[in-house]
Amino acid sequence: MPIRIPDELPAKKTLESEGVVVMDSTRAARQDIRPLEIGLLNLMPNKERTETQFARLIAATPLQIDLSLVRVTDHTSKNTPEEYLQTFYQTWEEVRTRKFDGFVVTGAPIANLPFEDVRYWPEMLEIMDWTQSNVHSTMFICWGAQAALHHFHGVKRYRLPQKAFGVYRHKVVDWRSPYLRGFSDDLAVPVSRYNDIDRTTLGNDLDILIDNDEIGICMLGDKKYRALYMLNHLEYDNRSLVDEYERDIKAGLATPMPVNLFPGDDPDKTPENRWRSHAHLLFQNWINEIYQTTPYEIDRIGLNDT
Repeated sequence: MPIRIPDELPAKKTLESEGVVVMDSTRAARQDIRPLEIGLLNLMPNKERTETQFARLIAATPLQIDLSLVRVTDHTSKNTPEEYLQTFYQTWEEVRTRKFDGFVVTGAPIANLPFEDVRYWPEMLEIMDWTQSNVHSTMFICWGAQAALHHFHGVKRYRLPQKAFGVYRHKVVDWRSPYLRGFSDDLAVPVSRYNDIDRTTLGNDLDILIDNDEIGICMLGDKKYRALYMLNHLEYDNRSLVDEYERDIKAGLATPMPVNLFPGDDPDKTPENRWRSHAHLLFQNWINEIYQTTPYEIDRIGLNDT
C-alpha cells in the first residue's frame, strides 16, 4: 500500500513509524501504472494532525495514491504558519483545473455559524459544484457533509440540546453498499458535533448507510452526486476527543466529558481506540470502489460519470 505525499511533510515520519509505506517521487515515477489522484481539502485548524489522520487511512490500500493537500483560497489560517501552507498545500484556485479520482472535504470548527455567514462560503459553493465536473467520488466529513447536504439536497440541520460528544455504537443499515463490505453489525464511532440533520428533509436520492437512534444518522450515500456524507469522525485518533474536551474546558465551555471514551469513565485512564479497524475498512472500500469505476483516462472524469 504505497502513498505518495510531499517528501518533507511532517506526517511522513509519523506514517513511516507506524509501518505505512510512503513512496518517494523517484520510485513512483518508475511504476508503469496510473496512480489514483486523491485530494484532501483540509478545513481544520490543526492542519498537520488532520492531514496525518486522513493520510493514514488513505494509505491503507494496495494501490498507489498521489495525495494532494488543498486549502481554501479565501481564508487565512490562525493556527498554521503560512510558510507551512505555502510549502505543503495548494489553494483550490491552484488545483481547480485538475481532475481527481477522489476528494475529501473535512469538517470545520464553525458549527455555530449559518452556512451563508461563513466567510469562505462562496468559495465552498464553487468547490462543491466543481466536484461534479472534476471529481469522480467525494467524501464529505462532519461540517463538510452538512454543508454539501444543504447545498445539493436542501437538507436542513438543527441545533442539538447539547453537544453530541463521545464514542457511540452505530448500526449498519444498508448491507448492499459497497462502502460497508466487511463491516460488523454495529460499530463504535467518535462523535463531536453541535448540530444534527433533519431526516424528514432527506430526499429519495439519499441512502442511509449507518445510523444511531440516539444521536442521528452517521453516514449517507448519494449516487446522484457521487458522494458519501460522513457526519461523524472515524478518522479520529485516540487523543482527538480528549484534546477537544480539554480545549473546551480551558475555554470555559460547559462541555460534558466525552461518553464511552475513557475506561470506566475515568479521565485519568488512556482511551481505547475501538473504531480504528472500521475507519481503515471504510477508506479501503471507498478507494477500491473508486479504482473499479473511475475512468483510466483521468481527463474523462466528469464527462461520463452518472
